[in-house]
Amino acid sequence: MNPFSSGTRLRDMIRAIRACKTAAEERGVVRKECAAIRAAISENDQDYRHRNIAKLMFIHMLGYPTHFGQMECLKLIASPGFPEKRIGYLGLMLLLDERQEVLMLVTNSIKQDLNHTNQYIVGLALCALGNIGSAEMARDLAPEVERLLKFRDPNIRKKAALCSIRIIRKVPDLAENFINPAAALLSEKHHGVLITGVQLCIDLCKISTEALEYFRKKCTDGLVKILKDLTNSPYAPEYDVSGITDPFLHIRLLRLLCALGQDDADASDAMNDILAQVATKTESNKNAGNAILYECVATIMSVEDNGGLRVLAINILGRFLSNRDNNIRYVALNMLMKALAVDSQAVQRHRATILECVKDTDPSIRKRAVELVYLLVNESNVKPMTKELIEYLEASDPEFRGDLTAKICSIVEKFSPEKIWYIDQMLKVLPEAGNYVKDEVWHSLIVVITNASNLHGYAVRSLYRAVQAAGEQETLVRVAVWCIGEYGDMLVNNAGRLDIEESLTVTESDAVDVVETSIKSHSFDLTTRAMCLIALLKLSSRFPSCSQRINDIIVQYKGSFVLELQQRAIEFNSVIKRHQNIRPSLVERMPVLDEATYSGRKAGSLPAAGSTSQGVSVNLPNGVAKPSAAPLVDLLDLSSDDVPAPSSSGGDFLQDLLGVDLAPVSSQSGTNQAQKSGTDVLLDLLSIGTPPANSSPSATQVSPSNVDIRSPADLLDRLSSPSAPSVQVPSAAGSSPMLDLLNGFPSSPSIPVTEGNGPAYPSIVAFDSSSLKLTFNFSKQPGNPQTTLIEASFTNKSQEVLTNFIFQAAVPKFLQLHLDPASGNTLPANGNGSITQKLKLTNSQHGKKSLVMRIRIAYKVNNKDVLEEGQVNNFPRDL
Repeated sequence: MNPFSSGTRLRDMIRAIRACKTAAEERGVVRKECAAIRAAISENDQDYRHRNIAKLMFIHMLGYPTHFGQMECLKLIASPGFPEKRIGYLGLMLLLDERQEVLMLVTNSIKQDLNHTNQYIVGLALCALGNIGSAEMARDLAPEVERLLKFRDPNIRKKAALCSIRIIRKVPDLAENFINPAAALLSEKHHGVLITGVQLCIDLCKISTEALEYFRKKCTDGLVKILKDLTNSPYAPEYDVSGITDPFLHIRLLRLLCALGQDDADASDAMNDILAQVATKTESNKNAGNAILYECVATIMSVEDNGGLRVLAINILGRFLSNRDNNIRYVALNMLMKALAVDSQAVQRHRATILECVKDTDPSIRKRAVELVYLLVNESNVKPMTKELIEYLEASDPEFRGDLTAKICSIVEKFSPEKIWYIDQMLKVLPEAGNYVKDEVWHSLIVVITNASNLHGYAVRSLYRAVQAAGEQETLVRVAVWCIGEYGDMLVNNAGRLDIEESLTVTESDAVDVVETSIKSHSFDLTTRAMCLIALLKLSSRFPSCSQRINDIIVQYKGSFVLELQQRAIEFNSVIKRHQNIRPSLVERMPVLDEATYSGRKAGSLPAAGSTSQGVSVNLPNGVAKPSAAPLVDLLDLSSDDVPAPSSSGGDFLQDLLGVDLAPVSSQSGTNQAQKSGTDVLLDLLSIGTPPANSSPSATQVSPSNVDIRSPADLLDRLSSPSAPSVQVPSAAGSSPMLDLLNGFPSSPSIPVTEGNGPAYPSIVAFDSSSLKLTFNFSKQPGNPQTTLIEASFTNKSQEVLTNFIFQAAVPKFLQLHLDPASGNTLPANGNGSITQKLKLTNSQHGKKSLVMRIRIAYKVNNKDVLEEGQVNNFPRDL
């Protein structure tokens, strides 16, 4: 006989395929066999049709295409004999699925077979419908299936119940037709029918509230009785599994009781006794018993409150945690996480066992146990729990340290009872797993340290010790370098020493050594090395004796291939060499970072613009109290993960943001006006208060010196938002409307042009109050339209002399501003003299955006500080 003819037996084909030594040889055998089957199909060979379909099913299981045999399955199903139908239905379930349109052709055949006199053929049709029935088939055949639920043979009733489950899942609208038949199945004695009936009831409860209420009223007592009889039944060999009678039926009954008892006190009361009986009588030394106990615990946790039962259930879970089987421990941890929301006190009693699971060798159990421990921690147990976790962190596997470190840091931050404890715990975590700590964690640590003024010395000394022992942990190095830069003098002088501290002697050279070692480490990234440069700049002022050594270290990076380091090194070297007079104020300690504001940003929300800060205020020379916390946190954006590197001061961030030249304004010799750093000047300048609600057309809006301070972000919003209140300043061309930074000014009168010197622009009154008048005169350099030269002239309109006069200005980032020194700092009364100051403005968006400026003028009248502010937005159009 031809080995590849349609008459070849199935076993011969399987033997030939298995004898193949290569995949190509196997493909050749399958290809020849498929060709023979196609030939038989085209010849309408009825004798070997069932054998061909059997071969196709095996070929399909090997992964080869068999779509050409689908219609043969339908022909076999239409055959009268049972053997042909059996192969046809088997091929139908294997070669087709519910999404294929050809399945609709078999609906009529299935309907005929459901009404067949042979119960085995009825069973075949039910199996096929239950496996691949579509929604359309379910609607057409539901009446026949419902009828078969009352069939005389229990096997048909069982298959009809399983088929009913698929029907109601495909067409939920048909659920009400199966409520009564399903309830009737619960009185069956045959366990196979009973278990399928219970599953049908469970699915009906999920789909239909009407079915749920019906079963609660009619079936709860009956189900309790069935479960009780099953629990107390004697040995039955046909249902026995490891000494337990039919654990599968046990579990199904418990799941149905769980659905019925949820949110229903009466049903819960009816099942309390049997749940307690199952929980206490079921043996837990076999897997079948543990499965029943787990389902019983899930049911107890879902039904209405019963304190005693819940404690019993949680104790069962506690026993599960001591089991040697990893699967049992894992499901116990999962269930305890759910139970924690119901009865946390009962779960807390198993805290020690749960902590042991954190040290388990199985990574899944470790991870789940850490998540449960995180949920267990509260204010009362945070210290012992954190101690246990940190002790285990030291011995944990590297792949697990990331998750464990994140949980410990979150616990410490969330439940810290006091700041010194918080600092201590973080200083235990950072040396052990600093490289696993996320950026927001060490940001938070710095915020806490800055707010604990009495712990500055303690923190910097502790960090110094830690970085000496674990200098390879980059996150630890970042925090240590930052604190040494800020509080290096306290480290050397042992300032703020606590009683619990051991004595520590550190020289200025030792402190610089730590930073130098860190910046030269090739394993550290750009952010860390940039922070080291900033710390060195600060230490150059705090440690004058090491200033030359520090400058030598910084100079090494002036030729760095990393542009960020090169730029910082050049700027810092210039500060050290050429600007000795401003260096102390430029590198003074960072203002206190407001914890509430930082927490709000970390959570993804910004504080309201008018919210008050509780941070420490810094007294400025002009007498204005500046809350430094909120503006710095907002501008530095400490919570952001994508900040490339910290800058040397808050002023640098503001300079980058606004494009302002921070060159100090020199004053006349003989004045004792304190020099302010770029940070103070700009923060002072940008902490703008709310202007008065109304202003006359001829006067600029002025904020008094006791204004409500706003953040720099608020200033930018007011500069760019068309809905923000504007300052109205008179102009020769008339009153200007509100500035829109995106669209520029509306059209204005054309500017006359004079021969030789370019355009000529009219002077404007930039600021006018009851005591002071500011006039701007404009000029441009020929061939450089982007640059505008402004001569500011200040006139005193009052009868009092104005002393300690300071003018400050800020512009958006598309503008560059340079201020020359003022001609003086004393303004005579009654307009008998004036102060002039030259400004240079460069507009990078010339022709697209117009000029705008925020001004601030500070002075003293009779030794009283006065602060006046305003916005100039009436510059001539084409400047």
